[in-house]
Amino acid sequence: MASLLVIGLDGATLDLIGPWAAEGRLPVLAGLLARGAWGRLRSTVPAATFPAWTSLVTGVNPGRHGVLDFTERVPGTYRVRFVNGSHRRVPALWNRLSAAGRRVAVLTVPATYPPEAVNGVMVSGFDSPLATAIDGSFVHPRALYRDIQRLIGRVPFADFQELATGPGWHETALARLMDGIARRTALAEALLRRERWDALMVVFGESDTVAHHFWRFHDRRSPRHAPSRFGDSVAEIYEALDRAVGTLVAAAPAGTAVAIVSDHGSGGAGDGVAHVNRRLAECGLLGFRGRRAGRLGRLARAAALRAVPVRLQGPLLRRAPATAGRLEGMHRFAGIDWPRTRAYSEELDYHPSVWLNLRGRDPEGTVEPAAYEETRERVAAALASWRHGDGRPVIARIWRREEVYDGPFVARAPDLLLELTTIDGYTTSCLRSDGPGPALRRLTPAEHGGGKGRGMNGTHRPDGLFVLAGEGVRLAGELPAADIVDMLPTLLALAGLPVPRGLDGRPITGALPAPPRFVADPVDAPGAAAVPYSAGEARDVARRLAALGYFEADA
Repeated sequence: MASLLVIGLDGATLDLIGPWAAEGRLPVLAGLLARGAWGRLRSTVPAATFPAWTSLVTGVNPGRHGVLDFTERVPGTYRVRFVNGSHRRVPALWNRLSAAGRRVAVLTVPATYPPEAVNGVMVSGFDSPLATAIDGSFVHPRALYRDIQRLIGRVPFADFQELATGPGWHETALARLMDGIARRTALAEALLRRERWDALMVVFGESDTVAHHFWRFHDRRSPRHAPSRFGDSVAEIYEALDRAVGTLVAAAPAGTAVAIVSDHGSGGAGDGVAHVNRRLAECGLLGFRGRRAGRLGRLARAAALRAVPVRLQGPLLRRAPATAGRLEGMHRFAGIDWPRTRAYSEELDYHPSVWLNLRGRDPEGTVEPAAYEETRERVAAALASWRHGDGRPVIARIWRREEVYDGPFVARAPDLLLELTTIDGYTTSCLRSDGPGPALRRLTPAEHGGGKGRGMNGTHRPDGLFVLAGEGVRLAGELPAADIVDMLPTLLALAGLPVPRGLDGRPITGALPAPPRFVADPVDAPGAAAVPYSAGEARDVARRLAALGYFEADA
C-alpha cells in the first residue's frame, strides 16, 4: 500500500517545465519526469481555479460536484453569492481515504473552507474568510493552529493586492511569493516528519500568480513585452517550487507515490480586448442605460470595499445579510437596461460566458421560456460572426452549457460558455464594457501591465500537467493527454484502493502497472446542506477576491 504525496502547482505548465527541466534549471522535476509517467492534463471549461481543483479531487465534472465558479447566481435575482467547499456535493479524495481508514493531511487546496473533519488534518484554502492569513477556524482540528503558529507563524493567502501594479509592486510581490513558498513548504515538511501519513496533499498558488503578473517580462515574443530586471522572475518562482518539491519528496516515507499536478496551464495575453456586452448591444440583444448608471454601480461597490475598517466590517454586515453578493452583482451588471436586454455577459476575463435574460428566472426577464432555444441560437450566431479587422473570429468556440456539463447542477451555469480566439499564441482579454463603445479595441501601452480585472499579461490555458513517479508508478515517460477528472481515480489506484464506478474520470492506466479494481461507490455523497458564508465572512471573501482581481474593481 503506497503512501501518496500530491503536490499541486497552480497554473503550472509543461510549456515552461519541459524546457527548464531539460536545461537543468529544475533538477527535481527533471528527475521525476525521467523516472515516471507524465503528460498534459486538460482542465475544466472554463479553466478556472475552483471548478478545476474540485474536479481534480472528485473525479467528476462541475455539473455533478456543484462548484462552477467562485460565485453562483442567487435564484430570482441579478445578485451573486460566494461559493465555498461546502457547496461540493460529492466526496473528495480526502473523504474517500478517510472512509477507508487512511490518515490524511490536506493543506491549502482551493475550495476547502470550511475545513472538514477528515481522519487527519486540514488547512483550508484561500477561500477562507480572513484578510491575509488563517486562524483557528480554518483548520481541523483547531488545536493544529497553535502548531502552525509555532512552526511558521502564519500561512499566507492573499497578503498583497493584485489590482494596481505600480512602482515597487513587482519587487514586493516577488518577495511575498517566495515567502509563501517557504512557509507552505516548512509546514508540509514538518507534518511529513511528524507522522507517517497515508496521503498528504498541498497546493502552491505562486506559479499561477507569477504567470499572471510577470509574463510580459519573461516572454520576449509577447506583444506586451517590457525589458525588466524581473525578466527571470517566472523561472525563479519555478525554481523555488522545484526546491520545495525536492524537500517534500525527501521528507516523505519510503514507498510513496508522488503526483505533481496543476489545475490549468498559463500563457501570455495579447494587446487585444473584447467587450462582449458591447457586441451584444451591436446585435440588438442588449441595451445600456448609459455611463452614469454604470459608474454609480462601480462607485458603490468600490466604496463598500474600502470605506469600512476591516475590524468593523463583520459586525456591520451581520446587520445587512447578502450585502457582499448584492454589491458584486451590482458591479457586474451596472449600466444594463434590463427591459431592452435579451442576453448579457458578466464579462469575467477568466470565465467568458453569456446568460439569457430569461422570464421566470431573471427579475426583469425578456426572453419567454418557449423562445429559449431560438434566442440562444441567435446569440450564438451573433457571437460566431464577430470578427477582428483581419477577418479572424473573436470567439474560437461557443458551448451550450449542457455540452460542457452533465449532472444536477447544470442549471447553475451560464447559458453559453465562450473561448476567445488565441492570436499568434496570445489570448484576447475579456473586459467590462462600461457602457456603449467599440466592441473591440487595443490596450494602450500604459495598460500593458494592468493587474487582474484590467487585462493581465499572463492568463490561463486549458492544459495543466500531471507527473507521477515513485511507488506503484510504471516508468512510461510521456503519455497521451488526460482529463482533469482522471486524476482522482488514478490516485485511488496508486493508494491501493478500488475505483468507484460511475465517476466521470478513468484511471490513467499507462502509468499503472496493473489494471485497477472497480467497485460500487462505497462513500456516500455529503449529507449536510451547503453552509453559506455569514454576511461578515462574505465581505471578507469579497475583499480578498477583489484584491486578487477575480472581480474587476475600481482603484
